[in-house]
Amino acid sequence: MAETSRTVTLLLNLAHALDHLFLLIFATAVAAIAADFGFARWEDLMPYSVGAFVMFGLGSLPAGKLGDSWGRRPMMLVFFFGLGAASLLASVTQTVWQLAAALTLLGTFTAIYHPVGIPMLVQGAKRPGATIGINGLAGNLGLAAAALITGVLVQLIGWRAAFAVPGAVCIALGFVFARLVPAETEPPARRSRPAAVALSPAALARVLMVMTVASASASLLFNLSTNGNGQLLAERLQGVVNDPAKLGLLLAGVYSLASLAQVVVGRLLDRFPLKQVQLTIVLAQAPLLALASQAQGWWLYVTLLGVMVLIFGSIPFTDAVIVRYVDDRMRSRVAGLRLTLSLGFSSLAVWALGPAVKASGFGTLLLVMSGISLFTVTALLALPSERSAAPAS
Repeated sequence: MAETSRTVTLLLNLAHALDHLFLLIFATAVAAIAADFGFARWEDLMPYSVGAFVMFGLGSLPAGKLGDSWGRRPMMLVFFFGLGAASLLASVTQTVWQLAAALTLLGTFTAIYHPVGIPMLVQGAKRPGATIGINGLAGNLGLAAAALITGVLVQLIGWRAAFAVPGAVCIALGFVFARLVPAETEPPARRSRPAAVALSPAALARVLMVMTVASASASLLFNLSTNGNGQLLAERLQGVVNDPAKLGLLLAGVYSLASLAQVVVGRLLDRFPLKQVQLTIVLAQAPLLALASQAQGWWLYVTLLGVMVLIFGSIPFTDAVIVRYVDDRMRSRVAGLRLTLSLGFSSLAVWALGPAVKASGFGTLLLVMSGISLFTVTALLALPSERSAAPAS
């Protein structure tokens, strides 16, 4: 199959941006939603969103299986239309439990993208690391858009519009995708495209185990940071910046700049061993997170930017591992299994975030995150050297 066309690439990158945008709407608007539903503190409302992140992980396994056996294009259509409809449903909920159910449904559809959209994007890619890096940039620009768009919509119209407007856009893009993306001639499971690098079964199992452990800890950091950064900025910049729209703009700036790290890391993954690149990034996370735990005001903002550069920069690693070592016929299933295990575990972070901050504060949370980074380093040390691997014939 020829390299993915520019039109398909653009639509798949937009889909990644939407995927992350929808997952962050609630966390960005949580203070306004809490006030509307009669909660005294935003922390008490956060556990109601855990269903979205549980399904973001658990839904990846069946999504990946269907992506390989049924086809990636039809699964992406389910993604666009289902996600848009779930977001519209969230916008009209009247009770907190209705909202929790709508968010869980939303999380189910967001689970489709990573095990389906990314394998669809990289099939036939000549420089998969660079392709993954640009795709990661698009995903994290979705985070930036969520911080900015949600903040503006909440202030001008209300939190319900923050779900309704992106929901309508997502459905519209589904129709565009259906019209412009050609149908697949056969599902991926029937194709024959070997992995770029061949490993023995034992070495491959070791690589996938390390990848899953590292992915789980990286997902913990990602969920804790992206779901807590809005309130962290509001707390540490109190008296300096108090306007929700301005705080959203500042957070969007962090995500936009930090997203560029994925493009750089993606290119590095095409040139250097995966282990060397990932270890360097993760080793730098721990001291910066510890520094952020004590920073206040604009120093916190600068430190947070550095933290997010490193957290975002670590993301391309797992997809690069799958592209390099796994046959295309089963990439969606392997990605789905990895995401089910890692994201299913890391979804606990969303459930625990509000209660943990309420009990101990952001300073303690950031120190715990520093410890998670050190744990990730120990897992990466078990990754076998690429020198023993051979290019696939």
